[in-house]
Amino acid sequence: MTKLFIGGFPLDMQEMELVQLVSPFGTVDTIKIVRDKKSGECKGYAFLEMKGLADAENAMDALNGTMIKDRVLSLNIVAEKPPAPKYSSSKNYGGSKPGFSRTTKQAEGSVKPKRPRKQF
Repeated sequence: MTKLFIGGFPLDMQEMELVQLVSPFGTVDTIKIVRDKKSGECKGYAFLEMKGLADAENAMDALNGTMIKDRVLSLNIVAEKPPAPKYSSSKNYGGSKPGFSRTTKQAEGSVKPKRPRKQF
């Protein structure tokens, strides 16, 4: 499956209208219009998943730069992110999560100054 970014469409456009716009170029699996969490208003961009790379490229070639209600569409294929590595617990394989390391105590001669307390 190939993910396609669509931006610049009118804010009052619904999911079904976007699917009908893109579906002549290939099969659309999923669609997600990005909305504001508080107000629920459309932010003007969406993500579609299409069956194949060729379908996504056809849609991008045909619709990129198209005017709809005084707005210009922009379509881009989203690069796939590699899956996040799986970490095992240190009990099983001796692995650990990156970014965590064991710290040692300070030398006996160096004393860290304490923060002053508020006086009431």
